[in-house]
Amino acid sequence: FLSIVAECCCGLFVILILSNFWFLAVLYLLWLYLDWETPCTGGRRSQWVRSWTVWKYFREYFPIHLVKTSDLSPNHNYLLGFHPHGVLVAGAFGNFCTGRSFTNLFPGLTPYLHIMPIWFGCPFFREYIMSAGMVSASKESVSYVLNNEGGGHASVIVIGGAEEALDAHPGSLTLNILKRKGFIKMALKHGAHLVPVFSFGENELFKQVANPKGSWLRNVQEKLQKIMGFALPLFHARGVFQYSFGLVPYRQPIHTVVGSPIPVKQNLNPTTEEIEQLHALYLQKLRKLFEEHKRNYGIPEHKSLIFE
Repeated sequence: FLSIVAECCCGLFVILILSNFWFLAVLYLLWLYLDWETPCTGGRRSQWVRSWTVWKYFREYFPIHLVKTSDLSPNHNYLLGFHPHGVLVAGAFGNFCTGRSFTNLFPGLTPYLHIMPIWFGCPFFREYIMSAGMVSASKESVSYVLNNEGGGHASVIVIGGAEEALDAHPGSLTLNILKRKGFIKMALKHGAHLVPVFSFGENELFKQVANPKGSWLRNVQEKLQKIMGFALPLFHARGVFQYSFGLVPYRQPIHTVVGSPIPVKQNLNPTTEEIEQLHALYLQKLRKLFEEHKRNYGIPEHKSLIFE
């Protein structure tokens, strides 16, 4: 979804260069140079863009719901770990980048969805994603958000990253998290409370071509992911006027459940052991969140999360 829009924006930029309006492209390049660090310094959100009517229809299509399980005090900063990645990351975008669902449930908190820095190099597209509340997933960007002394900031990080998108099959409960500990270290360094978030239904939006680990397709996808920085899952769903084939996601409800915060005391130089301990506690809380709510959203009793 993001790549399609980004390609359109890049195409528009190329058209400007080749047209009589090339000087506009030059001016934009100058702006890009001067504004290059903005995605790492909190971005430039626009409540007007976040409130576009089209996003209301986007949320209602699935529909997308945000579920609160505990209060989050605006006196603290938080690092929300979002799971799973899925193909579209619809729950993260719909709940944290559009409308007022999050601020209504958690007054005083401002969410920042961190995405791969590569997207902010796309002309024009970068302006849109920043206006929606997205910022870079770089260490500098996360630190900037979590350094807010007055509290009230919430970094939202899709922990599994692009690699996890390759496991986004309907019914899949596999999370790429065992080796992902950088977010734990960031939470400790800034004293940001950790909050596990699980988005039920995220993996049900598309059907992906079978790509078990070790297969030739998976090997190619993993190599391309390492080169380009983002995954290329081969997926399909429904069409606009028929249900057999297309790229329109299936209408499957998404319930993004925000768990209880894990208090974190600031530690500027955490040891490996301290990081491991907090990581283990986070996994425990994430699994507990899933088990407590899976019955409400159609997950069979015998199904459990798989951490890899």
